[in-house]
Amino acid sequence: MTSPNRQTKKNAATRKPGPLKLALVSLVAMLLATLLTGCWDRLEIEERAIILGVGIDAAPKDEVDKPKNITFIGDNRPKMDAPKLRVTVQIAVPGRIPLGPSEGGGGSKSGEKPVWVVNAVGHTIDDAFNSIQQEVAHRLFWGHLRVIVISKKVAEEGLANINEYLRRNPEVRRTSWMIVSEGEAGELMRIVPQLERVPILYILSTMDHAVQMGKLPNAFAGYYWSAASSKGADPLLPYIRTVESGSFEVAGLAFFRSDRMVGHTEPLEIGAYMGIKNMQSGGYSVLVQIPDTETSVMYQITHRKSRIDVAIRNGKPEISVKIHNEGNLLEKSNEEVQLSRQVIAQIEQELTKLGPNLFNTLVRKTQEKGADIFGFGEYVRAKQPGYWNKEIRTKENWESMYKDIRVNMQITYSIRRVGGKTT
Repeated sequence: MTSPNRQTKKNAATRKPGPLKLALVSLVAMLLATLLTGCWDRLEIEERAIILGVGIDAAPKDEVDKPKNITFIGDNRPKMDAPKLRVTVQIAVPGRIPLGPSEGGGGSKSGEKPVWVVNAVGHTIDDAFNSIQQEVAHRLFWGHLRVIVISKKVAEEGLANINEYLRRNPEVRRTSWMIVSEGEAGELMRIVPQLERVPILYILSTMDHAVQMGKLPNAFAGYYWSAASSKGADPLLPYIRTVESGSFEVAGLAFFRSDRMVGHTEPLEIGAYMGIKNMQSGGYSVLVQIPDTETSVMYQITHRKSRIDVAIRNGKPEISVKIHNEGNLLEKSNEEVQLSRQVIAQIEQELTKLGPNLFNTLVRKTQEKGADIFGFGEYVRAKQPGYWNKEIRTKENWESMYKDIRVNMQITYSIRRVGGKTT
């Protein structure tokens, strides 16, 4: 005869699970099932055409008018006022990108190039990229794009179409560099640098190191697009030119009015721009003559501090900029003058006397073109909102008013160090 306790245990073992327990088991099973789908849409890196750099130039009319029947058939092309473009891309070749420092610049030991340079022309930038895609087996991938070089000619005609395409593309990083080239942008996609095996990475490292040394603002693509969208500021981009060695140099800043390039600065004026913008790290040096002597010293700014104030006078905004520069003496041209406290004070006075000329020249240069790259208009919007909403309102009105406003500069200098040799 079965005992009552044994019968109770048997009934409990055969009892069906309740609805709550079934729901919990189903939920756990569903969650575990999602872990099995991690690779359903995987795409091997060898199956992507990874774009590292892009060069954009104006295309000759005869090249663009050759029908390829890729984005339209025959003469059935839409009418557009955008400039016709030649796009040159630098695509990484799988397996040839060097991973260590053992090989020389410009390629691998076997002489194989780590990148493939392809170009095409089009009525718009995407039209050109559609032509490039016809030549490339794998899908073009923008996730590793680092540098976009635009020729001066294209920049002067306007970047509306280029920026519209790049900003719509979710794969394009906002931290990619956009650069204006004095010459052909496509040539920079073909340079063979001596210090880097992947050409576009040499351009990238040049820009990044210039920022670290205080010789260039961090004016990447996102910075440009932000300024272009602001009502009280105009954008700028680094401006470069090729040199005889086959490389290139940072030649200034290209400044824009709306989306068109209207001028560029000189290299030393980059330091003036960074001073006005309160970019504290300094890197530029200036040669100054000691008063009443034939001795000159090299002075390098190491730190800056600036302040911008706005006032409304006679119905117009008036900008006051106060900048203090601190730096070191790096070199003295001869031994005739000793660096006593009195002489150091004279050098500081000479710098304070001559320094504002550089800043005023830069401001006037931008005012002549109506390009407020300093963002003075944003200070007016922030500190005088009533005046802005009543008298200005739009970016176009501010660009016109910027030409005539008064900008007062107060620049001072101090010398912190004179090096190990004090005489």
